[in-house]
Amino acid sequence: MKRRLLLGAALAAGAALAQSPATRPYKLVVPFAAGTSTDIVGRVLADALGKQLAQPVIVDNRPGAGGSIGSELVARSVADGQTLLLGTVGTHAINPSLYKRLPYQPLRDFAPLGFVGATPTLLVVPAASPWKSLADLGRASGKEVNFASAGNGTSGHLAGETLNLRLGKDFVHVPYRDGAQALTEVMAGNVQFMFYHPAAVLPHIRAGKLRALGVSSARRSTAAPEVPTLIEQGVAGFDLVAWFMLYAPTDMPAAQRDRLREATRQVLAQPDVREKLAAQGVELADMSASEMASFGATEIAKWGEAVRRSGAQVD
Repeated sequence: MKRRLLLGAALAAGAALAQSPATRPYKLVVPFAAGTSTDIVGRVLADALGKQLAQPVIVDNRPGAGGSIGSELVARSVADGQTLLLGTVGTHAINPSLYKRLPYQPLRDFAPLGFVGATPTLLVVPAASPWKSLADLGRASGKEVNFASAGNGTSGHLAGETLNLRLGKDFVHVPYRDGAQALTEVMAGNVQFMFYHPAAVLPHIRAGKLRALGVSSARRSTAAPEVPTLIEQGVAGFDLVAWFMLYAPTDMPAAQRDRLREATRQVLAQPDVREKLAAQGVELADMSASEMASFGATEIAKWGEAVRRSGAQVD
């Protein structure tokens, strides 16, 4: 009996050793579905991080509730640094104001490891649309114009509502299940315009199915430098961009946090990684830990104002 107990203890100790943080795979939770822009960016990051850390980084898609399901999973995970989150402008800047009962707090529950990059959205219309510029759209009668988005409270929805506010229009929002469905409806001419990521719309622009009227950032997109900003076209102060940030639970060991921050910094400096992200319309920017924290707080305030003005709310 004693011998069996000792053997069991030895096996348990061996299993624990085999699954120690130094050897077991990392899990990168992507809080959106496979095939989305966030998923594509997450897989680029996971592959590069796995090579840098010499440990597998496995992508775990946990979509739902605007990214809140996957974000909560990481916030409540064991804070050993093995479970990471690819957060977005939605999960960490929009959701705090959009959801009445958000099951996590972005600034309290997460430690930023690296700013992966930002991507502006392009304002696109069907190729058959009579509008050739933002000025043409601005002359349209508001209630006769619909704009699509990937859902209530998404960055595309809030960009459309901000455009309404700045132009003094009442364009009607039409939310869809996801961005792909919304884009299909725009190309079919069933909805008049939408704001969406360059990676998703550029192939259709080049194929002659869509036309870009403007870009949502303060400066032109590196993915579509020929498209003027809305600011250039007279919409003062219009600067809304989507972004991605790598996070871990706040209470992770400091040594593991520092190791992951350094690994992320090195990965995002690699030319092949930068090239893959640029192909998705993602523009990189170096940020220190304090800059990432300050950026997060500023974005919550900025997008919170956009949510309040839009009237969007999710129970």
